[in-house]
Amino acid sequence: MYGRGSQMGFGPSVTPPVIKNLLIANGVVFIVQLLTRSPAGDLLSQFGAVSPWGVWVEFQFWQPFTYMWLHSAYSPFHIIFNMLMLWMFGSQLALVWGEQRFLRYYLACGIGAGVLIATLPWMAVLLGLMPATTSLSIPTLGASGAVMGVILAFSFTWPDRTLMLIFPPMPIKAIYIIPFMLFLEYASGPSNVSHLGHGGGLVVGWIYLVREGRTPGAPTLQGLQHKFRRWRMRQKIRSVHNEEQRKRKHDDDPPYH
Repeated sequence: MYGRGSQMGFGPSVTPPVIKNLLIANGVVFIVQLLTRSPAGDLLSQFGAVSPWGVWVEFQFWQPFTYMWLHSAYSPFHIIFNMLMLWMFGSQLALVWGEQRFLRYYLACGIGAGVLIATLPWMAVLLGLMPATTSLSIPTLGASGAVMGVILAFSFTWPDRTLMLIFPPMPIKAIYIIPFMLFLEYASGPSNVSHLGHGGGLVVGWIYLVREGRTPGAPTLQGLQHKFRRWRMRQKIRSVHNEEQRKRKHDDDPPYH
């Protein structure tokens, strides 16, 4: 549930065509997954889910795109949750942004998260941070990276919008919804959730919004540069102050022979 002005309602009042098309596309793919599933997994996921090994060893470069249309064929809650979040947070965003801009952003977050899922583990191996194990072939699938980017953009566009959570039943400002979701994700302990996928969608979405500079509430590149310059100036002032304090303390020390 979320607030629309002074009212509360479940979901958006209008669903734009781009959201409907995304819901339909994900639904059709999910039905195909159900029809082709077997004890070894469904046919589409075997070729379309993203993994570091699949992308960079088997050269299946389509995976960072195809994985975001696939969901677990053995748990309907996966696709239901993602599509519910896409509908609730994406509809008003698409109406305000325009459908083409929204679709570009959605795809950028999803594909960008897929590239990070495939690349960062290999970088960790090359840097000696983790061994090259069978975990590199574990597949990831789902629209969660793209959806997390959408929720981030919503929270930047309407930071003071009040959302009413279903569980726990409590109001929360939109700007705090991402930290709250991340807290629940990590506090719930080990699970099949792709933390790298969620984080990748957030990072790509944040970079996209910063570079674009058209989203109210989102930090701009100029603003970040200004904050960095102010931080460096404060560091220099603090360094000079500490040096003066050290010299003054040294001058006040009693002479000795």
